[in-house]
Amino acid sequence: MAFIKYISYEEASDDLKSLYDRYGGRNKTPANIIRVSGVTPPTLEGHIQLYRGVMGRSSSLSARQREMVATVVSAINNCHY
Repeated sequence: MAFIKYISYEEASDDLKSLYDRYGGRNKTPANIIRVSGVTPPTLEGHIQLYRGVMGRSSSLSARQREMVATVVSAINNCHY
């Protein structure tokens, strides 16, 4: 569970609403790992870029393997993302 309060779509600034619209899918709610960055919209944008840079580039690990590594690390850290 995050200790950072998520900002709901209804409470979001116009800048943050725009990012939620862009990255949140049909329900305008990005994954919680992204939402914790929403307290500062530029940070959320940077978080998206970092995630895409790490997970979206070609690598000796497949996308599935990278997700598995992220899952194991999260479990070790007792992080529910």
